[in-house]
Amino acid sequence: MNITELAKGVAGVTGTSEADAKTAINTVFDQIAGAVAKGEEVAIPGFGKFAVKDRPERDGRNPATGEAIRIAASKKLAFTAAKGLKDKL
Repeated sequence: MNITELAKGVAGVTGTSEADAKTAINTVFDQIAGAVAKGEEVAIPGFGKFAVKDRPERDGRNPATGEAIRIAASKKLAFTAAKGLKDKL
C-alpha cells in the first residue's frame, strides 16, 4: 500500500476528498517525525510506539575487501507494535 491508496481508503471511510485525506496523513507523519527528531516518544494506543534508539560504536568489516572497520555510533527509529496490532496479525 502506498500513500495514494491509503488516502483513498481514508477518504472513503471519512467522506472527505482524497486530497484532504492525503494532507491529513502527511501532517500526521510530519508530526511524528518532528517529535521523534526532538527525542520524544510517540505512542499511538492500539497501534504502537515510535522511539529513537542509540546504536553504539562497533566493529565491522568492509564486505568488498574484508578489512576491519569501525562503525560510528548512530541513532535509529524504532517501532514497537502494540498488542492490538499484533493481535490483528
